[in-house]
Amino acid sequence: MLCWAMRDTLPSLGALRAFVLVAETGSLTAAAARLNITQPAVSRRLRELEAELGVALVRRGANALRLTEAGARYAAALEEGFARIRSATEALGEQSAAPLRVRAYTTWALRWLIPRLSRFSAHHAGLQVEVVTSTAAVDFARDPVDAAIRTAPGEAPPASRATRLQAVLVAPFAAPAVVGRRRSLAGLTLLGSRVRPADWATWFAAQGEVAPTAAPLVFESTSLAIQAAVEGLGAVICSPTFVAAELRRRQLVQLAAQAVPTGDHYWLLLPPAAPRPQAQAFRSWLMEEIAVESAPAARPGRSNG
Repeated sequence: MLCWAMRDTLPSLGALRAFVLVAETGSLTAAAARLNITQPAVSRRLRELEAELGVALVRRGANALRLTEAGARYAAALEEGFARIRSATEALGEQSAAPLRVRAYTTWALRWLIPRLSRFSAHHAGLQVEVVTSTAAVDFARDPVDAAIRTAPGEAPPASRATRLQAVLVAPFAAPAVVGRRRSLAGLTLLGSRVRPADWATWFAAQGEVAPTAAPLVFESTSLAIQAAVEGLGAVICSPTFVAAELRRRQLVQLAAQAVPTGDHYWLLLPPAAPRPQAQAFRSWLMEEIAVESAPAARPGRSNG
C-alpha cells in the first residue's frame, strides 16, 4: 500500500467522484448516468484509483459489485468530504450574490456616492450596493458591512486596510437672495453640523480672521444645514462637491474664491481579513471616480470633499 501521508498529491477528483457514486448507487451504470459518461469510463476510473491507492475498493461479481471493507470506510469518509465541499460552494455562491453593504456618513452617501452609483452598477451588472449611514466607528467583527467610509485627520491610515480617498475641503455657501451682490458673510447666520463642528473655525483661521463669538446654528447633519442655507436661513460651511447641484441650479452661491483644506481626509476601510472581491472592485471604482473628479479638466464645483 502506498503511504499517502508522505505524498503531496491526491487521487484525481474525477476518480474519487466516480467511486463515491458507485458506492452510493451500487451500480456502474447508474454512476455513469449521474456523471454523463460511459460505463466503461467509470470502470476504468475505479481501476485506476485502486491501482494508485494499492487497495481493492470493490469486489466485482457476475451481475453486481459490492464494496470491500476498506472501500466502505473510504467511501464514507469521501461522502462526508464531498458534502463539505458542496456546502462550502453553496455558501460561497450565496456570499457572492449578497448585496455589497457600504457604511458611510449621511451627507457623503447622499451627495457624493449615490449620484455616482449608477456608473458602478453599469460596470458590475448584477451586483447590488446597499448603503447604510452612521457616524459611529465601524467594527467589522460586529457590524454586517463590507466597507466603510470615515474621516480622519492627517495622511496616516487610520486602520490596516485603509485607502485614502479625498481631502476634506470646505467653503461657505448661501442663497443668492440672501447675499445679494455683496457676496460676503456679513450679517449672515452661520450654519454647521454636529458631525463637523470645527469647520467654521478652520475657515476663519485660513482667512486670517477670528471666528465670530456667536456660535453657529448647528444641525444634526451637513445635509440639513445645506437645506437650511437653500431656504435662506444663513451661510453653510461644507465641501463644494456636496452642493454641486445647488450651484448649478443657482440655489446657492460660493462666498469665497477657493475652498480650504481642513486637514482631514476621507478613507475607505475594508475588513482586516479577506475582504470580499466585490469590496475590492468597489475600492477600484472609487479611486477611478476620484481620479476623474480631480483631473484639471474637471468642472468647477466638483473638487474633493
